[in-house]
Amino acid sequence: MMGEEFVVLSLAPIVIGICAAVACAIPGNFLLLRRQALIGDAISHVVLPGIVVAFLLTGVVSAWPMMLGAGAAALVAVGLIEAIRRLGKIEPGAAMGVVFTAMFAGGVLLLEQSDTSSVHLDVEHALYGNLESLIWLDAVGWSSLWDIEALRGLPPELPRMALTLAFVSVLTWVCWRPLKLSTFDEGFARTMGLPVGAIGLALVVVAAIAAVAAFDAVGSIIVIAMFICPPAAARMMTNGLEAQVAWSVLFAVISAVLGYVLAGYGPLWLGFDDAVSAAGMIATVSGVILALAAMFGPCRHRSGARAEPS
Repeated sequence: MMGEEFVVLSLAPIVIGICAAVACAIPGNFLLLRRQALIGDAISHVVLPGIVVAFLLTGVVSAWPMMLGAGAAALVAVGLIEAIRRLGKIEPGAAMGVVFTAMFAGGVLLLEQSDTSSVHLDVEHALYGNLESLIWLDAVGWSSLWDIEALRGLPPELPRMALTLAFVSVLTWVCWRPLKLSTFDEGFARTMGLPVGAIGLALVVVAAIAAVAAFDAVGSIIVIAMFICPPAAARMMTNGLEAQVAWSVLFAVISAVLGYVLAGYGPLWLGFDDAVSAAGMIATVSGVILALAAMFGPCRHRSGARAEPS
């Protein structure tokens, strides 16, 4: 498994899966502590129709049109939520549920009714991603890691996810103090002159960027597990924010690696003929890690309280 075949068939998908999982887990920590964890769910619902409309307008599956489409869909969603909340005088959570469910359903209908199967943009692609197909055909072994020509043949999703992870990591590091203060004590952050509303919006935007970038590899629904499971499991391991982020990154990496391996080889070990969805198995492993943390984590009994800002 670790020879030439591994480099060609498995190395790129595993690295892409790691980048996607970690890029979603980092902002997921702050969303969890702000009791906004389901924003990841919301983002995944908004992303789908935006991406489909972007494809229908441009006719190509490309990163920038997809991101612009997702961003436009997010703006529409925010406007609809505010309109429903004001006109219907209902709570924001109910307005969010209505808008995100309706927009996701609209995206699925667009996928089914439009001629997108010829470009590999269909319901299954949107829900489960295509991680298994992101292989490195130009590789001839580990020496390809130093071969410029071979590196040019890497799946485009890999540099895209690597850049997204770098962007999320650097932005989190630069904005660490404002994020920490506004997360744990919004009133104090306001007295210090921090733009609390803008910080919250920026956090949602970063989460949306990670979700859109991960869409090709892991699908729209599976992104939800990336945002919630590693941070929630990490929350049960520690009461310190820095340690929680570190634990969540570790759990995200374990989920990506172990999930991909089990998806490809697990059914064969059990005597079955076919592999299963890699993205789905990664999400399943994330759920198993969360369950284990809930049963054995040292801070599981205090998981309802917020972590210490440390």
